[in-house]
Amino acid sequence: MTPGPTGTRPRDAPGPVAFTVDDFARRLDRARAAVSAAGLAGLLVTPGPDLRWLTGYRPAAVTERLTLLVVTADGKPTLLVPRADRADADAAAGAAALTVVDWRDGTDPYGLVAGLLRPGGRHGVSDTTWSRHLIGLQDALPTAGFTTIGDRLPMLRAEKDAAELERIAAAGAAADRAYAHLLRSRFRGRAERDVAAELADLLRATGHEQVDVALVGSGPNGATLRRGAGDRVIGPGDVVVLDFGGLCDGYASDLTRTVCVGEPSEDAVEIHAIVARAQREAVAAVRPGVPCGEIDDLARAVITEAGFGDLFLHRTGHGVGVTTNEPPHLVRTERQPLLPGMCVAIEPGIYLPGEFGVRIGDVVIVTADGARRVNTADQGPAVVD
Repeated sequence: MTPGPTGTRPRDAPGPVAFTVDDFARRLDRARAAVSAAGLAGLLVTPGPDLRWLTGYRPAAVTERLTLLVVTADGKPTLLVPRADRADADAAAGAAALTVVDWRDGTDPYGLVAGLLRPGGRHGVSDTTWSRHLIGLQDALPTAGFTTIGDRLPMLRAEKDAAELERIAAAGAAADRAYAHLLRSRFRGRAERDVAAELADLLRATGHEQVDVALVGSGPNGATLRRGAGDRVIGPGDVVVLDFGGLCDGYASDLTRTVCVGEPSEDAVEIHAIVARAQREAVAAVRPGVPCGEIDDLARAVITEAGFGDLFLHRTGHGVGVTTNEPPHLVRTERQPLLPGMCVAIEPGIYLPGEFGVRIGDVVIVTADGARRVNTADQGPAVVD
């Protein structure tokens, strides 16, 4: 057994109970109901997070050959796969809830899809569908209409069940442990990208199979909204923004903290306190029925009243689930109400150009009567060497 850092889950420790075919059948039922409610003729789902969530199937490699799940308001969902991938598709956890159909090279897969759909209907298509596949579908169904799932059904995956919430909570705890271990490391004298590489390794050691972001922004680099780490060498007195997360047992973590190399300046303490208050008040306002935009307004009001409204450069947060960034979005224009089972990252920030930035973020689960923080890591500002 390969041990992780102290207090972390070993790499080969047991994971959560696997999702069953009944779990995927319920998701497909939800998708069918959403198709009907949205007035769509069906959903056309290509490889990506929607396909994994609906079927448990993740192709070993995404190729130019069409892989497509067809979900209509009535009838059993059909998964179309290249013949070479049939065995893998049949082995997917949700396969028993589907009809799996394969196609051979030299045949027209788009014609097969056309036979499953209502010719003049409007269909929701995965946001990341390759253009060649969408054009192939349009050619096969010239009287049909197409829109994106993200536009018509953005909340399809937003309300998580108990098993999903368990995984998100575990992912958040893993990110907390990675952060706690990173605080024992030396920052000064190291390039941002070296600290980011260590952070990514710590995420993997705590059970993450995929690292989506490991941002380390020191000094003036922390005042930008880039999503990586550079060659800048971290020095004494630097304020460092850490924004990191990925997938742990298929579900996302997203944690943001700001640390100081040596004792923080008065300005850093002041800005950190403002951002921390904005984050606390935003979290305290989370409950079912509250529009997502209201959470953004509350966080923004705290920062604006402190005189830094123009330096809060992004939305307050976003959903997390089988990806680290998905609907709902906590932005002032979003009127979607929060619902029990939704999970959102709340991460306000202030960014002083040329000086430093401060951002604090935690994942929060919407409960029946309020909110539960997934992350428990101390918000600091932590002092590091």
